[in-house]
Amino acid sequence: MDVNLKKWHKCIVDKEVLKELSKKSDIKGLQHVAFYFGLLFVLGFFAYKTWGTWWSLFWFLIYGNIFCFSNPIWHETGHKTAFKSKFLNELFYYIACFMSYFEPIRWRYTHFIHHGNTYSTKDPYDHEIEYGNNFKETPNKLIINIIPFGELFFFKNNISFEIFKHAFGINTQVMLDSIPETMRPKCVLISRIFVIFWILIIIWSVLASSWLPVLFLLLPQFYGKTLHKLVAFTQHAGLARDIKDHRATSREMYLNPILSFLYWKMEYHLTHHLFPTVPSYNLDKLHNYIKDQIPEPNKGLIDAFKEIIPAIMKQKKDPSFFIKKNLPQLQSN
Repeated sequence: MDVNLKKWHKCIVDKEVLKELSKKSDIKGLQHVAFYFGLLFVLGFFAYKTWGTWWSLFWFLIYGNIFCFSNPIWHETGHKTAFKSKFLNELFYYIACFMSYFEPIRWRYTHFIHHGNTYSTKDPYDHEIEYGNNFKETPNKLIINIIPFGELFFFKNNISFEIFKHAFGINTQVMLDSIPETMRPKCVLISRIFVIFWILIIIWSVLASSWLPVLFLLLPQFYGKTLHKLVAFTQHAGLARDIKDHRATSREMYLNPILSFLYWKMEYHLTHHLFPTVPSYNLDKLHNYIKDQIPEPNKGLIDAFKEIIPAIMKQKKDPSFFIKKNLPQLQSN
């Protein structure tokens, strides 16, 4: 694969088609979040009603894994494509950020860099590279992330620890690299608000002499990450870095309808990176227009990990290794 572009590669799509697929809808967005939070409520109800029995463990595991799919809500609303309404996008952006332990200001700016400099290890550095540049630690960190409560034993690696540092006024590297100086005080303020809410939830549990408040609101990101982490890890894992062609740095795959719904169709991740202003509910349609211009998608989660696992194991010994996707003929830019 020989890719040396001065600008990001662009796929060709008819302007009218792209205009139609870029239309946003409050109704579709509200239908999605209503069903998601309704499902979360039902699962939470079963977990509550079976509390004190082994069935409660079963329902909490399912509840936690669905809870962690609040992450795609953060992502879609952050792009302002979940809804047509700016207010609704902002409202659910902040709600989903709190649920995901993502401080809203930090992630707004790092995600902007992530799209403009996907998998960049140079200046600017893409702080959303899943496990940084230490390839030797990648497999172990993935295992820790997918084991329930695994991250509690390595709390400094959890994203919430970054929020604590910001709350105490510590200028982290991600803050210095990505957040404009004028916005850093707001990042610190919101981090402090998050920490206050976490403390209040813990106090609630103590006063109620019950684990339920922390299990429902505070700990899902520690015991329920397994499914979302496995799905989200496929986005860029094992692929090229420092190459201005999203087809080489982002992965496209197919998922079953249930996972696709929970994931807001981000399995079409390459399509999303090529056209980040297109709402998730139109990504499958757009994918069909450009599928002859992109590498063949992986046929499901298992198929994706069949190439990811060998790749990250090779990267432990050879950091320069990456999966070389078969790219269709490059178009002129």
